[in-house]
Amino acid sequence: MTVEESSATLVAFLFPGQGSQSVGMGKDLADRYPLARQTFEEADEALGIKLSQLCFEGPEDQLRLTENTQPAILTVSVAVWRVLQEKGIRQPAFVAGHSLGEYSAHVAAGTIGFADAVRTVRNRGKYMQEAVPVGTGSMAAILGMDLDAVAGVCGDSAQGEVCEPANINSPEQIVISGHTAAIERAVKLADERGAKRAKVLPVSAPFHCSLMKPAQERLSADLEALQFSAPKFPVVCNVYARPVEDAESAREALVRQVTGSVKWSESMQWLTAHGVQTLVEVGPGKVLCGLMRQIDRSKKCLNVEDEASLQKTLEFMATTPVST
Repeated sequence: MTVEESSATLVAFLFPGQGSQSVGMGKDLADRYPLARQTFEEADEALGIKLSQLCFEGPEDQLRLTENTQPAILTVSVAVWRVLQEKGIRQPAFVAGHSLGEYSAHVAAGTIGFADAVRTVRNRGKYMQEAVPVGTGSMAAILGMDLDAVAGVCGDSAQGEVCEPANINSPEQIVISGHTAAIERAVKLADERGAKRAKVLPVSAPFHCSLMKPAQERLSADLEALQFSAPKFPVVCNVYARPVEDAESAREALVRQVTGSVKWSESMQWLTAHGVQTLVEVGPGKVLCGLMRQIDRSKKCLNVEDEASLQKTLEFMATTPVST
């Protein structure tokens, strides 16, 4: 049966990346569901730190350190995913994750184990922070300018430095990354060329650009040492905006992701072109639902991060024919 022949809706689950963190995330579900609480305990044991306490109580400045943020968001996302499974949510047609969220997606798909993933993303955060001295690199959001125009701004602003599109989040939002001076030149030039808005972001490192090459090399060695399995369902990866369906392709995509652009808008367009009608954001925040409204407002996007949003999503799924 083709998608067109079926009255059921195809569902994809989306996993957020860095930028979705806030003190208290995951606590509501951990208080209510033993499986969620167990997930936090597994993360604490794997890392040898009280990550659960950091998520639930802060302090916020420690939670915002990328080596803590990355395992924290992954743990919340996996806890939510496990509760959804416990509630009988069927296997999705596809999963995808934004940057860090691709690791959460692979845990959901059984490509990598949770303990391995949480340790790996903590190191990923350390490697990214250590790749570029503080102050040397930065990122900026360019709003209301298409990719070709942003690429032109980056090329004209580089002047021998790195200035590259990093997160192609939606047709309305592109984040650039590189040397601080080049990014500042790009913000000024984007304003001059008619961007709706251009602003430097408060980030700790210039992610997803060629300055991350040292982090990529270190992380590659870590990923090579991990056991990867074929995903139980396709994972749409950031660097290709296409699914990976075998272990080695999954590993290679995670390595390339460190210096490569996050092709989020293209990934979502791929999903909708292949029949996905409903998307569920699994983890803290609603960032991906917000981007989906900019990409394709006709698609239903739900999020699950606490008891209220869980019940809302379960009610929708109970009354909607779902195909996988």
